[in-house]
Amino acid sequence: MTLHIQALGPVIGALVSGITLSEPLPDAVRAELEAALFKHHVLFFENQAITPTQQRDLARCFGPLHVHPIYPHVAEVPEIIVLDTSDNNLPDNDNWHTDVTFIDTPPLGALLSAKLLPPSGGDTLWSSGIAAYEALSVPFQHLLDDLTAEHDILKSFTAQRFARTPQEQARWEEARVKNPVVTHPVVRTHPVSGQRGLFVNEGFTTRILKLDQKESDVVLAYLRSHVAKPEFTVRWRWKENDLAFWDNRLTQHYATVDYLPHRRIMHRATILGDKPY
Repeated sequence: MTLHIQALGPVIGALVSGITLSEPLPDAVRAELEAALFKHHVLFFENQAITPTQQRDLARCFGPLHVHPIYPHVAEVPEIIVLDTSDNNLPDNDNWHTDVTFIDTPPLGALLSAKLLPPSGGDTLWSSGIAAYEALSVPFQHLLDDLTAEHDILKSFTAQRFARTPQEQARWEEARVKNPVVTHPVVRTHPVSGQRGLFVNEGFTTRILKLDQKESDVVLAYLRSHVAKPEFTVRWRWKENDLAFWDNRLTQHYATVDYLPHRRIMHRATILGDKPY
C-alpha cells in the first residue's frame, strides 16, 4: 500500500487514500497511520465498505477495545456501537464532547463508519484541543494547568433518556454503579507527541475542582465556546462507506442534527487509552 495523506486544514484533519481498510493492515502501514493520526488528529477515508467484524479487527490493530455500557451494539460484535438516529430515536451527541471520558483510561481513539445517511445534513465536526489551548493567553493557561475536573457518565446518559424500560433501567443502573465519577486534568499531555491541550467537554465534565461552583461554571462555559471556534475545527460531510479515525485524547467532536425526520446510522469502534496526565 502507498498512502497519500492530504491535510484538510492547518491544525486538524487529513484525507487518506491508497488503502483498503477491509484488508489486513501491515505493521508498516499501521505505524504510518498512527504517525498521521498524531499529526492531524482525525483521518478521513472514502469508499471503505467494511463489515462490523472487519471494523472491529481494524480497530484492534491500535489497542484493546471498549464495550459501551449503554449504547446498543451489533448483535455478534459487541465492540461495535450502533448509532441509529431518527425521529423515533433522537440524537444525543449534538454537543462538543470527547468520547467516554467517564472512565479512568479514556479512549485513545475511535473509528466511525457511515452506514445509512440522510439525503443531506448529518455532518460531524472535530476540534483540536491542542490548538484551542495554545490560543489561550499564557496567564489563563497557567491557571488551567494545575486544575482537575470531574467527569460523570450521568451528565449525558440520563435515566430519563436511557432507562425508560425495565431492561434499560437494569442496564443503566449497572452502568451507573460501575462508572463512578472520575477526575482528570483540565489540560492533558498527549502521551506520544507531548503536546498539551484542553481536556474538558460538554458531554461529561461537570465541574472544575478547587474552584467555587460559580467560578467553575463560568470557566467551563467559556472553554466550551472557545473550543468551538471555526479556526480550531474541521467539518466532514459524510458519504456512504466513509470512515473517520480520530485521536480521542485531545479532540472533541459534534454531530449536527439537521437531517430529521430522516434516518442516520453509524457504526463506532472505540479503542481504549491510558490515564490522562
